[in-house]
Amino acid sequence: MIKHHFSAGGVYAREQTLLAGEEVQKHAHDYDHMSYLAGGTAMLDVDGELSVIHGPCMLEVKAGQSHRITAVTDLTWLCIHADSVADVETLMKG
Repeated sequence: MIKHHFSAGGVYAREQTLLAGEEVQKHAHDYDHMSYLAGGTAMLDVDGELSVIHGPCMLEVKAGQSHRITAVTDLTWLCIHADSVADVETLMKG
């Protein structure tokens, strides 16, 4: 997995490139945030509900929702957070 971090204008974004079969561990946040599948296909698990999504695709993840992505194909995924509610330093470590 390759990660890049971006921050501008009060918005933080983490870009992740995953190879088919790699996954982002299940986690939750205490605030809403956006995620963007720029390209590829992912299996999305939100609170145990599975769906297959194809990029490009934007989605909102609500506060408290446990979520995980698994790359069905090689993909690029961005998590987008407001600096005002997210702990950017912690996000950059994850």
